[in-house]
Amino acid sequence: MRIVVGVTGASGSIYAYSLVRALNHLGVDTYLIATEMAEKVMKFECGVTMDEMKNYATILSNRNLFASVASGSFKTDGMAIIPCSMNSLGAIANGVGDTLLSRTASVMLKEKRKLIVVPRETPLHLIHLENMTRLARAGADIMPASPGFYHHPKEIWELVNFVVARVLDGFGIEHSLMVRWGEKAAE
Repeated sequence: MRIVVGVTGASGSIYAYSLVRALNHLGVDTYLIATEMAEKVMKFECGVTMDEMKNYATILSNRNLFASVASGSFKTDGMAIIPCSMNSLGAIANGVGDTLLSRTASVMLKEKRKLIVVPRETPLHLIHLENMTRLARAGADIMPASPGFYHHPKEIWELVNFVVARVLDGFGIEHSLMVRWGEKAAE
């Protein structure tokens, strides 16, 4: 399996960090595209640099429109943009492909591949909602970073894993990041 992970400058880079590490742990070939702001936010929020992310994924420059993932002929199983800023979401919803992240998202849509967008913004105004609707109509799955609480989380990582688990589920990737509704936790 081959997945592209896009990271934007929205707060919540811990979701991307956790997803990329989980994909690596599960043996998924992972490509990571981070915007310039994403790199800064990840360093600020998580204390993690792109150099450290090389341990878990192939890092691609957001400026490199010649990268393999910019072409539909390069086979992938999909892309997750986590977290997704409203700026990046708006660009993708309106067909702007001037960065590797937005171009790769456009490739996912045109090739009818899985595109999961994880917005992390609140409150939302009408333009945000309309852009999400445009993406959903084009075939993207919109998964707001809204963790559930039925698994009785006690630590932040349990909330993060809830969202990451939903993204993995979206790709059909088996995992054990959380206890599902109706299941009992291992003793």
